[in-house]
Amino acid sequence: MEFRRIDNLPPYVFAAVNQRKSEARRSGIDVIDLGFGNPDIPSPPGVVEKLIEAVGHGKNHRYSASRGLPNLRKAVAARYERAYGVTLDPETEVINTIGAKEGLSHLMWVLVQPGDIALVPEPSYPIHIYAAVLAGAEVRRVHLSTDSDFFEQLTAAFRTSWPKPRVIVTSFPHNPTTATVDVTFFERLVDFAHRNGVMLVHDFAYADISFDGYQPPSLLQVDGAKEVAVELYTLSKSHSMAGWRVGFVVGNQEMVAALQQIKSYLDYGTFQPIQIASIIALNENDAYIEEVVGEYRRRRDTLVDGLARAGWEIEKPRATMFVWAKIPERFRHMGSVDFALDLLDKAEVAVSPGIGFGPSGDDHIRFALVENDLRIAQAVRNIRRYLK
Repeated sequence: MEFRRIDNLPPYVFAAVNQRKSEARRSGIDVIDLGFGNPDIPSPPGVVEKLIEAVGHGKNHRYSASRGLPNLRKAVAARYERAYGVTLDPETEVINTIGAKEGLSHLMWVLVQPGDIALVPEPSYPIHIYAAVLAGAEVRRVHLSTDSDFFEQLTAAFRTSWPKPRVIVTSFPHNPTTATVDVTFFERLVDFAHRNGVMLVHDFAYADISFDGYQPPSLLQVDGAKEVAVELYTLSKSHSMAGWRVGFVVGNQEMVAALQQIKSYLDYGTFQPIQIASIIALNENDAYIEEVVGEYRRRRDTLVDGLARAGWEIEKPRATMFVWAKIPERFRHMGSVDFALDLLDKAEVAVSPGIGFGPSGDDHIRFALVENDLRIAQAVRNIRRYLK
């Protein structure tokens, strides 16, 4: 049987690790799962209480507005004003999406089509590449490394592409590499977009998860950014509400309006009680974000410091809930899939193979900080024995 679009998707490289992990658990092995970036920290209690209250009202069981409740859009605008000094019109510059993945995927449907080109960093969170692929566009991958000037590589790729790329996708703090930028990067990018007539899409999923005094900038802080760019913001990580599927696209009015038009054909919006509870998350839980960040910082330090004592030196990330680790040299010939499987079999720790984020990631693995301190400390002990 022949299908459309999915033939362009590669085999899911994480499947081998997931299958081996399931087999190990069925046989009674206590696998410490640092693979899938699925936050384990509970959502804010007050938000959960508001959800329960809202579910109790039958009027909230009906279809909602696909672009999001007015007060939810106002709450996002208020959050941007507090955190970044960015003024957003909640009527024209904010739309609610069913998570950031849905927002990006549907946004690409209105920005690109067959014959268009999108520039995307690589390694990359897979949907950054395949949202454009599923929309029929060609993706030009631009290698992202902490030891090179990504802006120069990006603009060089633009100049050597034909036809000229229509969209540039970025995401900082970056998953999986944890790379970060300062506002100067976005100033250069916005200036480039104005001069070259290209649209910018920035996934700001890890906006609030940062450490050691580093504050991730919003692309929209740059003068003129709203004329060429939109940004995706989500409650999944900052408010530990991943399963709630609450995201937003904010910025350029025309792009927001185009996404709203296509969403009106595709969905009736997030379940209304979730939207109501999300208003509380945005308006009343800035302090909760600090608690979440503190927890991820402790886990990061437990993992990185512990592995350093075992002889595996990894640079501490300044942001995200991940650690991007270069495979120790004597194991590097295995490649990331075989190394991840060996780590699972012999150390009982599951990680994500770097090649799952693109070919250039094959000499890395990604740890997700989704187990508590004690479990991560146990993972370190297991890995230490494995390395010896």
